[in-house]
Parts: sequence; structure tokens; C-alpha cells
Amino acid sequence: MNTPLAEALSIVLLVAVLAGAVVRPFGLPEAVVAVPAAGIAIATGAISPAHAGAEAERLGPVVGFLAAVLVLAHFCDVEGLFRACGAWMARWAAGRPGRLLTAVFTLASVITAVLSLDATVVLLTPVVFATAAHMGARPKPHLYACTHLSNTASLLLPVSNLTNLLAFGASGLSFTRFAALMALPWLVAVTAEYVVFRRFFHRDLGAGAAAPVREEPPALPLFALLTVACTLAGFVAASGFGIDPAWSALAGALVLAVRALVRRRATPLTVVRAAAPSFLAFVLALGVVVRAVVDNGLAGALGRVLPDGTGLPALLGIAALAAVLANLINNLPAVLVLLPLAVPSGPGAVLAVLLGVNIGPNLTYAGSLATLLWRRIVHQHEHAVDLEEFTRLGAIAVPTALVCAVAALWVSLHVLGA
Repeated sequence: MNTPLAEALSIVLLVAVLAGAVVRPFGLPEAVVAVPAAGIAIATGAISPAHAGAEAERLGPVVGFLAAVLVLAHFCDVEGLFRACGAWMARWAAGRPGRLLTAVFTLASVITAVLSLDATVVLLTPVVFATAAHMGARPKPHLYACTHLSNTASLLLPVSNLTNLLAFGASGLSFTRFAALMALPWLVAVTAEYVVFRRFFHRDLGAGAAAPVREEPPALPLFALLTVACTLAGFVAASGFGIDPAWSALAGALVLAVRALVRRRATPLTVVRAAAPSFLAFVLALGVVVRAVVDNGLAGALGRVLPDGTGLPALLGIAALAAVLANLINNLPAVLVLLPLAVPSGPGAVLAVLLGVNIGPNLTYAGSLATLLWRRIVHQHEHAVDLEEFTRLGAIAVPTALVCAVAALWVSLHVLGA
């Protein structure tokens, strides 16, 4: 296929895949559009079978890791971890919506960093909604916090987000080095979001709530907490020995899954469903389609505008471009496109891309798959989401958090070294 035709076809296929993920016609999985699109790209020559195979091979370990983390998060929920989180939020808030927002920010930031953004969106959001309703508080600030933090708070660890896993592999950093460099940007970005939320939702947070009801708190799921702690320790140890962290994630997932199977709280089919195989197929297929777009001209166009170096202006430019691209084509395709271009400038540039694709998606619904999933969950609870309000909040929060986080990254790079 000639280049102009291949370029046009690959762009059309990418738009179709993203539209399918946003709309999900008839409630069908994202893979229903993505997998045939990848097949068309290969069959028509928009991407060679060799390049498609190389992309699938590159994404294979990342997808395996994602499956393990999804299973781990699901069985933490089975163990009662998120119910315990809801009870703690209700007790600590003591009937005050402002304190509830602080509790949501704290828990969502920790859960996103440790168990990935999917756990915050899928498992914590319903708990937050129920907690706010139980208190008689207006749910909007707390629900919006879940989606914003599922993106922003996923900066800390390589395991917090699929985009992080890709950046981690491209950066050449160890697990602990990655976390050390991102700790300050993560803290600064979450704090900036918190300040914006307190101001933006000051009327909702100032509204009254019901008096707290004293209830017996659920038992703390110590086994789940211990398993998660050991899994995190395994990530650090595996990185030190050059072992793929996916093996640690698999071990943690197997421990909780086997426990649930033995106690008859799950079936083998439940375990498979927890790994979300259709979503994993979607990620692989999307990677192939994005590679077709890159091979047919997008990489050259972006390479001409992507800043070089790791000075503060260059980092700001890289992060801003990544944020814009994430909102145009979704953050997962954006990171797949930009990482190969940023690698020659070093780990600092790679991490700047990550800041852009993780914080930037809070501007629009289509910026990240997590936001799309969050919107669907909120609608299931019959709570309306105002597009104009969502965008106004993002227009304030995204630039504020992004600029502050990039400045913090620049400081980290100079203090700790890349």
C-alpha cells in the first residue's frame, strides 16, 4: 500500500477504535472494534506482519502485568478491602463533606498508586457514592475526585497505570528509581488538584449533611493488606535483581485468587473474568493500530515539534504536547506514539511524557479509558455528569497540576539525577 493511502487508512482505523471504546455500541466490549481494525491494518499492508508482531511482543509483558493487577484488585474487593475503606471514610468525615473530600483524596491516591487506577474507578467509585449518599452529602465533588485521581494519582509507581508500565520499560530506570523521581511530582500534582477542588466545589462542600450514624465497622481485611504489602515488596526486590515485576504481581494475584477458590467465594471463571481478557485484547489491538499510524507518518510529524533536552522549558513543552495529544487520541495511543520519540532525550523526557498523558486526560471525557469507564459507572448509579462543568473543572485543574508537577520533576531530576 502506498504511504498516503496507508496513512489515511491507519488514521481512520484509529478513529474507529477510539469511537468504539467511547460509544461501546450495544454495550459490546472495546475489543469488538479494535481486534478487526488491527486485522484490517495487517491485511491491507498499512502495517507489516513483522511490525505488528514486534508491537504485540513489546506489549505482551505489560498486558500480562495488567491482567495480574486487575485480578489482585478484584480479590482485594472480595476480601472486603473497599467496604472497610468506605466505613473508614464515613467515620473520619463525621458528617462533614469537606472532611469526606480529604478522605476520598487520601484513599483514592493510595489505591490508585498501589492497586492501579482501575481499582479506583471500578471499585472505589461505587463505595464513595454510597458513603456520600449515606451521609446526605452532595456526591459530585467526591465522584469527580475519583476520576481525576485515577489519572493524576497514578504517577507514583510503575504499576499504577498502563501508561506507567510502558514508560517504565522505555525509561531504563529501576522500580525504586522511578518511584523516587516521581514521588515529588505525584505529591505536588495531587495537592494542586486538592486545592482546586476545595475552591471549585466550595458550595457543595459547604452544604449540610446528615448527622453521622454510629455503626459497627467491618473487620479490617488483614490478609488482603498483607498480600498487597508483600506484592509491593516483591516489586522492589524483583527490580533489584532485574526480574520483571509482573512475576510479583502474578504471585500476589494467585495468593488471593486461590484463597477465594478454596473458600468457595470464586470460581475459575470468576478469576478469568477478573483479568478482563476482552480489555487485554483491546490493548494489544490498539497497540497494533497505533503502530500503523506511527509507521505511516505521525512519528515524523511529532518528532519535528517535540522539544529536545530536559531543561524546564523542554520538559514543560513535552508534557504539554503529551497532554494535548492524550485529549485528541486518548492517553494510551498518545504514550505509545511519544515514548519512542522521547527516549533519545533520556528518562527525564520520558517521565515528562508520562506527566502529560496522566494529568492531561482530566480535561475531557475521551482523554483516558479510565474516565470513560468512570462515566459509565456514575451513570449506572443514576447520577448525571455535566459536560460543561467537567470541562471547566479540567480547564483549571489540568494546567495547574501539570505545571506544578513538571516543575517538581525538574527539581527531582536535579536533586536525584536521572
